[in-house]
Amino acid sequence: MSTAVAERAPFPLRLLPWLLITGGLLGLAAAFVLTVEKIVLLRDPDYVPSCSIDPILSCGSVMRTAQAEVFGFPNPLLGVAGFAAITTIGMALLAGARFRRWFWLGVQAGVTFGVVFTHWLIFQSLYRIGALCPYCLVVWAVTIPIFLYVTLHNLHHGHLPCPAGVRRGLVTFHTVVLTGWFALILAGVLQAFWDYWITVF
Repeated sequence: MSTAVAERAPFPLRLLPWLLITGGLLGLAAAFVLTVEKIVLLRDPDYVPSCSIDPILSCGSVMRTAQAEVFGFPNPLLGVAGFAAITTIGMALLAGARFRRWFWLGVQAGVTFGVVFTHWLIFQSLYRIGALCPYCLVVWAVTIPIFLYVTLHNLHHGHLPCPAGVRRGLVTFHTVVLTGWFALILAGVLQAFWDYWITVF
């Protein structure tokens, strides 16, 4: 840990273990259900997944696309592994574990991959597939704050280089960053499916 930033972490970052545990468990549950649904769908092509609610909220439409198996296997398997690891890290932190810089840089690499991949999938869902997977929405909702607060943790403790003013600003206005991030995604969802939403409401 850098001596320049060795002061007590601000309140939001002291909640990081709970965020990792809660977000990890929610993401793990969603990824696990998606994996089970995908296996059933592979066995029975006529199966209608439990999360296929209407033409827009339809896991089945998403699962049948090439984007659902980017690396040659179902994407949810990545989530099962990744969120299990995140949950374990959160529990270890809660138990008092302290990790070295190289470990946190590895976590940073993992959550950065996760958030980039998630946003690629968001784009694909909105503008290529034209459908939303409810369980995927859960994964989106937890991946973004996990990435944000792991990054803020690493900035605060000097694991990532950043000017002190920028670091303090990001930590101070973390809720603004997170709210704005979600607002942009919500705006994209509304815009992409506007013709459908106006028929519903």
